[in-house]
Amino acid sequence: MRLDPGVQDLAGERPQVDGAATQRRLSGKVAVVTGSSRGIGKAIARALAAEGASMAVHYCKGREHADQLAAEFERGGSRVGVFHADVARPEDCHRLLEQAAKQLGSVDILVNNAGINRDRSIRKMSASEWDEVIHTNLDSVFHCTKAVLEPMIGRGWGRIINIASIIGQTGAFGQANYAAAKAGVIAFTKSVAQEVAKFGVTVNAICPGFVDTDMVASMPQAAKEAVKGRIPLGRFGEADEVARLVRFLCTEGDWITGAQLNINGGQYM
Repeated sequence: MRLDPGVQDLAGERPQVDGAATQRRLSGKVAVVTGSSRGIGKAIARALAAEGASMAVHYCKGREHADQLAAEFERGGSRVGVFHADVARPEDCHRLLEQAAKQLGSVDILVNNAGINRDRSIRKMSASEWDEVIHTNLDSVFHCTKAVLEPMIGRGWGRIINIASIIGQTGAFGQANYAAAKAGVIAFTKSVAQEVAKFGVTVNAICPGFVDTDMVASMPQAAKEAVKGRIPLGRFGEADEVARLVRFLCTEGDWITGAQLNINGGQYM
């Protein structure tokens, strides 16, 4: 059933994980995952849909990827909407969450995952390269959180999960903009968690290390081997591993808030 030109209401068989039906612990919940048409966001959306959540699939570029994921959810029985927004723009953040709530119901779970990188040494970095990363990776977390917080407080339940990065903890050559944004996400998480815990809303940050996504795949082979050499477990992470941590926070993490959870193969402890 078509809800509007940018939103689909989809139904079908229940989702499967590893070929087996799962207990749907998020049935009745509505989840928004920014940047969910590919990479880590896509894996997170799959994990939450498999638990029965109604899913808002968000994309900025590449509508076809979002539609493919929605079709997958259609076969799995999830109610889903497809939404376009440039989260670097405050008005788009608010519109995204307003449309998701209008079409799917009040948002119970927000995963602030969308992010970009514009790597360059600080001596060569332009003001626009700084601003673009800060607006997308940090400012969007503020605006999207603001858009869902009051309804969550009113219902006495909410889960906000911010995808930060190991780079926000360690810094990295050529990534001053990215590191500053992700460090800001961690500090934002801790502050908001203190403000809203009494209302039954938890706020946590996940700090992935190097995960095997398109971004890592584009690295030169020599660079990838050098990074692996600094990871005690000797490999890159998988997007599904990050997704399972998000799922845990949503389904079993009732007494976890204000945390920065490292998932990096031991690269930063």
